[in-house]
Amino acid sequence: MSKRIQKGFTLIELMIVVAIIGILAAIAIPAYQDYTIRTQASEGLAMASAAKAAVAEYQADKGEWPADADALGWVDSAGDPLLPSGKYVQSIDIEGGNVVVTYGGDIVNDALVDTQVALTPGTSLSGDVVWVCQDGDVPADATMATAPTITEPTPGKYLPSTCRP
Repeated sequence: MSKRIQKGFTLIELMIVVAIIGILAAIAIPAYQDYTIRTQASEGLAMASAAKAAVAEYQADKGEWPADADALGWVDSAGDPLLPSGKYVQSIDIEGGNVVVTYGGDIVNDALVDTQVALTPGTSLSGDVVWVCQDGDVPADATMATAPTITEPTPGKYLPSTCRP
């Protein structure tokens, strides 16, 4: 009897490898997509940091929350607000001390288009300004400003962990 030397993979072996790759791709692609959406959402919160600092400074100086960007002096010569926008952020607004981030743009993921995140300020017993992001936990000793009405909240799974309860 002559021995036959195997020179490659059988069809079954190749089909098993393809099936394993398909299963891994089915798991990895949605996880990566959620990651990219969370990355886009974090841009808005990072961009809001300048507005948060200005609101905190206004409150420390005047003892009240600014009504809007005009109260902060963030307007151009025509009286239009000078608030940042970005690659994934359509606008950042100030409403009664609250910083409201609205997502949008040509390249933002469809899950974020026209959704909003509200950052609500408050003061602690020591007088420090604390911020609560959308559904985040309110500190027990804080007196919070009135939260704004959000028409389309950003889904919590796309927000950083500090914004989730």
